[in-house]
Amino acid sequence: MNGDPTSATPALRFDRIGKIFPDGTEALTDVSFEVRAGELITVVGPSGCGKSTLLRIASGLDEPTSGSCHVDRQNVGYVFQDATLLPWRTVGRNIELFAELHDMSAQQRRDRTADAIDLVGLSGFENHYPRQLSGGMRMRASLARSLVMKPPVFLFDEPFGALDEITRERLNSETLRLFLHEGFAGLFITHSITEAVFLSTKVHVMSGRPGTIVGSYDIPFDYPRQEDLRFDSTFAELSGEISLALRGAHA
Repeated sequence: MNGDPTSATPALRFDRIGKIFPDGTEALTDVSFEVRAGELITVVGPSGCGKSTLLRIASGLDEPTSGSCHVDRQNVGYVFQDATLLPWRTVGRNIELFAELHDMSAQQRRDRTADAIDLVGLSGFENHYPRQLSGGMRMRASLARSLVMKPPVFLFDEPFGALDEITRERLNSETLRLFLHEGFAGLFITHSITEAVFLSTKVHVMSGRPGTIVGSYDIPFDYPRQEDLRFDSTFAELSGEISLALRGAHA
């Protein structure tokens, strides 16, 4: 990873974010933290605590009721829980979609699409349709679609939650490989504590609704990370500590 994340200007900053929906539901209160280039920050918390709302605010799909979010929204990568591929377009045509919408030249689109396909390991599947792919391959295509734009900030909304454990672990490793290659600032939402610890430079724990940060844990493991890290005693101890904090957040 290039540079020292601790000295970089934040690519994404939440400053005392609060969100109340029109029906009166208070989703978030007083949420503040930063994400710099070269950091992959994960947020875990109970269902309904406002994790996805936080991503929507970061992307500009929603606005906070109070506080402010500082990010360049002109180029933010967003990977949803579902791959959201267009079924009538091939893998290659899906991956070049964002570049096409941004009026990128045809040659640049082709070059960047080819690079992204290679990065996510989908070479040879360019002319396949989404229905012909496994769930894991569809998520790879979704990642590649955002990679084409080379976003400095990447938002991940539980992208691997519906996948089986082996595929999920494999895509965790692939995500880290892309993170190290691209050096983006990443914010990753998940319900899985082991996924959070394996991926992150830091894990934030959110309380139940209205969501706020109730615990933060620096992850001490160097990159790149190997699959067997999950069996390390320090990994298990840290996962247990975060699990206890999360149980407290449910209370």
